[in-house]
Amino acid sequence: MKRKLLTTAFLVCCVAICMAAAFLNIAGTWTGNLKMTDGNTIPLSYTFKQDGDKVTGMATSPQGEVAIESGKIAGDVITFSVNVQGMDIPHSGKIYADSIAMDVTVGDDKLHSKLLKKAN
Repeated sequence: MKRKLLTTAFLVCCVAICMAAAFLNIAGTWTGNLKMTDGNTIPLSYTFKQDGDKVTGMATSPQGEVAIESGKIAGDVITFSVNVQGMDIPHSGKIYADSIAMDVTVGDDKLHSKLLKKAN
């Protein structure tokens, strides 16, 4: 009986986690800073639009605004790319309840944005 109860509780928790991930919505504007290899930081802003697991929108930096391409969400992971002057810059991040930790690859440099916070 105890084993049956534990198994049922485990299955209920798994379903709840899957349901929460399925309804994860990041639509809106998220802001943060990207730390460069030289120690400087660049302010970033991402405006995400979400349709199920597909993500589109715009990324904004002091250099201007570019479209978010090939955006996807799988569970609590977001991946997308932006094209800056002919160079694809892949992004990957982990989505938390109130923030996103973002990794950006520029050439051979792996950069990290500590936490993006939702602005709206």
